[in-house]
Amino acid sequence: MCSGNFAKCLGITLLPLAIICVICNIMLFFPGGKVADESNDITEEVFYFGGILGSGVVMIFPALVFLGLKNNDCCGCCGNESCGKRFAMFSSILFAAVGAVGAGYSVIVSCLAINHGPKCFTTVEQVNASYPFADGNYLSNRTLWSECTGPGDIITWHLTLFCILLATGLVQIGLCAFQVINGLIGTICGDCCGCCGSS
Repeated sequence: MCSGNFAKCLGITLLPLAIICVICNIMLFFPGGKVADESNDITEEVFYFGGILGSGVVMIFPALVFLGLKNNDCCGCCGNESCGKRFAMFSSILFAAVGAVGAGYSVIVSCLAINHGPKCFTTVEQVNASYPFADGNYLSNRTLWSECTGPGDIITWHLTLFCILLATGLVQIGLCAFQVINGLIGTICGDCCGCCGSS
């Protein structure tokens, strides 16, 4: 497969992943699927926008760059028809690195949120939401979940959405790493399909 075609496939894959991350982050603003009475009732890590910014908006740029690599005009650059394609592949490495950093940020935020646990109402505190799980102990001891009385099934909601963000971020990092390798090959060897009608 041509390096340009491979990059296009990566771009096509990254776009829906970015949309999924944005949607998950937005859903986290509704703890337990319910509208929060005030912002203090929402888990703090949600406001770090790991899914909206890190794996979402930031990932859109490399995805669009990867999508456009195959159609990049590479003719006549410095008298060499392939150098434009090589430069485009090199620039894709930089965008892949930016995408990996954004996804990495989302992964870190998700890990912190999963370990920290959700902010919820407890049997002790029914008025203000608090963090009943300080060190991730609820992950291995499900009986502790009864400490959260709401809103809704907040623990499942919290874990499901942040786990989706974590898994999606890891996939995005992997895809960006593939593009770094693909970009290096394209920079050194050029597009194996050639350009300017020579494919």
